[in-house]
Amino acid sequence: MSKLVPPHGGKGLVCALLEGKALEDEIKKAEGLKKVEISSRAKGDLIMMGIGGFSPLDGFMDKANWKSVCEKMLLTDGTFWPVPVTLDISAEDAAEIKAGQEIALVRNGMLLATMKVDEIYEMTDEDKKFECELVFKGQGEDSQKFWDVAPTDHPGVKMVLAQKPFNVAGKVKVLSQGEFPEKFAGTYMTPAQLREQLDARGWKTVAALQLRNPMHRSHEYLAKLAIEVCDGVVIHSLVGNLKPGDIPAEVRIKCINTLVDKYFVKENVIQAGYPLDMRYAGPREALLHATFRQNYGINRQIVGRDHAGVGDFYGMFEAQEIFDKIPQPADPGKRLLCEPLKIDWTFYCTKCDGMASMRTCPHGKEDRVILSGTKLRKFLSEGQPIPDHFGRNEVLDILREYYSGLTEKVEIKMQHAASGPAE
Repeated sequence: MSKLVPPHGGKGLVCALLEGKALEDEIKKAEGLKKVEISSRAKGDLIMMGIGGFSPLDGFMDKANWKSVCEKMLLTDGTFWPVPVTLDISAEDAAEIKAGQEIALVRNGMLLATMKVDEIYEMTDEDKKFECELVFKGQGEDSQKFWDVAPTDHPGVKMVLAQKPFNVAGKVKVLSQGEFPEKFAGTYMTPAQLREQLDARGWKTVAALQLRNPMHRSHEYLAKLAIEVCDGVVIHSLVGNLKPGDIPAEVRIKCINTLVDKYFVKENVIQAGYPLDMRYAGPREALLHATFRQNYGINRQIVGRDHAGVGDFYGMFEAQEIFDKIPQPADPGKRLLCEPLKIDWTFYCTKCDGMASMRTCPHGKEDRVILSGTKLRKFLSEGQPIPDHFGRNEVLDILREYYSGLTEKVEIKMQHAASGPAE
């Protein structure tokens, strides 16, 4: 009997991925269907619906669910869900598709899924602005200030504003996991595969460390804190697309493997990967991470400084605070059961002679090596020396090799937070 938290939504793992003869038959049928090209983000969303990572979702949201999720963080049936999962299409495709029709979803020529269309609805500029205001704008941030900057500087907002003018909703049948199982063999896992590993170890209280940056000393410290209070930790890396200037998954995974091999008790840590693109939705995305991680068998999510943030759009601990404000459906199966493991700003302190946080270190800013993924990427991209205690030498060697091979480098903007707290 598994000790793990049940999947989100109260329906077990809802997996839309076909196998065997059903898969063969659907692929043949898809040859005669209208093909609709989808975005990279939608590809990741589709695969998550296929493998059960987005349970209980079994398709892209209709307008009522889109609106309810934006406004209330609830599906129309009352299940908690923090971020819209929608599929945008062109006006030309919308004119050729009708409710009840079946279509094939492709990405760069790869057949990924079929969909039974339930609804096609327009997404006006006002609709897109409505979504951005509710999903991407920081708590208490002035709307005018947000819109002065976000359309050019916030990658998540830019993505929504650039979406095609219609959304199509309906249940999907997923036909492929794309390149992920082969490209990230040994790291990429479905929820069922990770649950099997967690059950084999007899774990019950499992923490996740979200990673989209190379693993520096602060990440290592967070993971080890979680190991101290939980049965183990899953270092859960995003292996989908990131914004320009971020470090690709292959390099990050190599860094993690090196750290786990040399600095962790291996029995207490699992490295895994999931196929989503980043949305850069800050607090709302922290909730999405917790929601799908519940499906992976994880019931604690480490939430440190500026989780899933970008630039200076969010308060440093807004992603922690939002967990205290989410709706609590009466049905336990519809609630979010993966709880935050809230940890303060962490850094290396020369006077403490070790890793510390704002809660444990009494010393001043001049004694602290402030750690951030943005700061590390900026140092590396500009060929600057890396301060002592910022990262493990073995990891820095891997990153320097990667940066030395780049022919075109992206400017890394430093947000205010990367400089550290005022005191």
